This record gives sequence, C-alpha cells and structure tokens, in this order.
Amino acid sequence: MIAGYPAAARAIIIAAGLASLLAGCATTPMGPTVQAMPGPGKTFDAFQADNNGCKAFASDQVRGQADVSNQRTAGTVALGTVLGAGLGAAVGGAYGNAGAGAAIGAASGATTGTAYGAGSGANDQAMIQQQYDNAYSQCMYARGEQVPGYAPVATAMPMPAAATPDPLVRSSQVELIRLGYLHASADGFMGPRTHAAIAGFEQAHGLPMDGTPSPGLLARLQSTPASAPTASAAPAPTASAPGNWVAPTTSPSVTPAAAQPPAAAPSGWVAPTTSPAATPSSAQAPGTAPSSWVPPAK
Repeated sequence: MIAGYPAAARAIIIAAGLASLLAGCATTPMGPTVQAMPGPGKTFDAFQADNNGCKAFASDQVRGQADVSNQRTAGTVALGTVLGAGLGAAVGGAYGNAGAGAAIGAASGATTGTAYGAGSGANDQAMIQQQYDNAYSQCMYARGEQVPGYAPVATAMPMPAAATPDPLVRSSQVELIRLGYLHASADGFMGPRTHAAIAGFEQAHGLPMDGTPSPGLLARLQSTPASAPTASAAPAPTASAPGNWVAPTTSPSVTPAAAQPPAAAPSGWVAPTTSPAATPSSAQAPGTAPSSWVPPAK
C-alpha cells in the first residue's frame, strides 16, 4: 500500500482484517421475540403449523437486510483503517519514520472504524429483529392466534338461515282450508293450528293420528270431496185460502153499534115553529108567552 514499507503494509492489512472480524455483524433473526398463544378453538398442532408458517413469512420480509448491514459495517472499518494509516504515515514521515506512523495510524483508524461499525451493526440488528417480530405477529393474528398487543380474535357467530316455506305443508294447508278443517292462510309453515287441522282430518277419516303432513296424507286430502253445505230447515206451510177468495184492498171498518132511537116526545107536545129574528121593537114583555105557542092538550 505504501511503497518501500512492506512491513507497514502488512500491519495495515492485518489490522483491517482483525477490525472486520471484531466488528458486530448483523444476522437474520432465528425466531421472534414475542410470545404467541393458541387462539380460541385452535389445537396445538394447528398452532404449530401457523407458527412455522409465520416464521418463514417473517424471514422473507427481512431477507437481505443483514447482508446490507454487514457490508456497510465492513466498509466503515476499512475506511477508518485506511484513513488512520494515511494520517499515521504523514505524521511518521514528519519525524523520519513513516512506516511506524502508518502502522500506528492504521491501528488507530481500525479501532475507531470498528467501534463505529459495531454500533451501526447493533442498531441494524435491532431494526431487523423489530421488523421480523412485526411480520410474525401480523401473520399469527391473521391466522386466529393470540398475540400480545393485539385484541383477541372475535369469532363471528353465523347468521341463522332464513326459514323457507315447505311446499308439502303449503299444499296440505290449501286442502285443509278447502275441506273446512283449517281456518287460516296457507303460509307453508307448520304450526299448532295446522297440526290440529291434520289431526282432525285423520280422526274424521279413521287414519292414524300424528298431525304430520306427508305425501300420502296430501293425496288423501286431494281425493276427498268437499262436504255439501248443510240444508236449512224448510219454512212451515201456511194455511191456504179458498180458491175464489180475493184479498180486500182496504182493511174492513168496524161496524158501529146500532143507534139508539131518540127519546119520544110527550104525546100532546107540538114543536114550535121557527120564529123570525127578534127585533128590539118587537121584544116581548117578560113573563108573556110567545104568540105562536100552543099549550098542550090535557
């Protein structure tokens, strides 16, 4: 490296090599530093499978970062060694011993570069481990495992399937309504009223009573004619009128009782004749009989 001083050059190379070996080298993490636990309903075998898969996933996420960190650390050590050797040679040359100065400078530069590179490598290693842990935790949580710092995985309850009408029940209800055993709508759902209607039909036709729809029961219902409506009582016959009788147009009036003859007047009594209107001038004196009055005969 420095012409005329092979011993100094060898010292520089040896110092740089030792510094590189002593510098902290970053490595790919061997595993996570977080502790995961099996999730709800997870068996241990399933947890082990998730653990191995998530370790491989985390390693892929940080792949190559350790090599980059180590190359940066080696370059820092080499640069410090070269700079130290050059500075030492310059100082040693001023005192007439450039080789000794170069060796001393190389050692000093290598020591300084090693210390700096070791600190940088340690920081890189911590960052690589953190990225590895983050990738591992996210993978385990996504697979339903319990990871510190993450809320427990909530298992969603399946929604109950909506009930659908049963075609057999609907057809049976239609026939039961036609026959008068069911007084409800044909909705296709089995309920207490449909059960009672089926049981009533079975009892009326001598069938085993179970109150359950079946293809055989439906065929029996469809082959049963609807019962005829109950005949109402005939009105009582009325007495017939004679053939030549004609109804009166008006109601007969009540025949009045026979009039009583008036009281007979005395045999010698003569009815007075009508007298003309009395005038003031011809007024009779009080106590005198009229001029037309005839006394009764004795």
